[in-house]
Amino acid sequence: MSTATATLSSQPRSRSQWLLWALLALIQLGLISIPLVDRLTVQHSGTAVPLAVVPVDPRDLLRGDYVVINLAIGTLSKTVPGADKVQSGDSIFVGLKSEGTGAAVPVLIAKERAEAGDLAIAGTVRAVFEDEIRVDYGIDAFFLPEGEGLEIERMDRSRILLEVAVTEDGRSLPVNLLVDGKVFRSDAIF
Repeated sequence: MSTATATLSSQPRSRSQWLLWALLALIQLGLISIPLVDRLTVQHSGTAVPLAVVPVDPRDLLRGDYVVINLAIGTLSKTVPGADKVQSGDSIFVGLKSEGTGAAVPVLIAKERAEAGDLAIAGTVRAVFEDEIRVDYGIDAFFLPEGEGLEIERMDRSRILLEVAVTEDGRSLPVNLLVDGKVFRSDAIF
């Protein structure tokens, strides 16, 4: 009788253990999906803005070639309106003006999103110098298939633009690498 009782009492425990493991697995999947959902949100609700780049080609042994993205707007002139109000470490919004198929240009620097105009990208001031401001936008790499990084490195940088999705709140992510105005590589999820 004690064997039957032991078997019956172990079944609920094994079910509860299975449910606990399933719950832990769902929590882990949820945590993994948070950045993907954020990326999809930016990609689908953002405005596509072409930005000029200064590429450098390193390699990542695990992920292949990638182009380090040094955005031209990463160095702002102190003549841009609002530049005199920022300090190193400030979170800022850089108002952009996009005309035609060329690269968008910075037209305003603001500490509040509402003051930055209709199209603005969020960044952090890394350094303030006498005549320029260095800004980090969190866009630092664009991954490419093996061998294509060198091809991009050898191109005239004036032919290359990075199309970035920028949301209303200033979040951004790289979507397409453009060469001569045409999509060379896409980093879009869908």
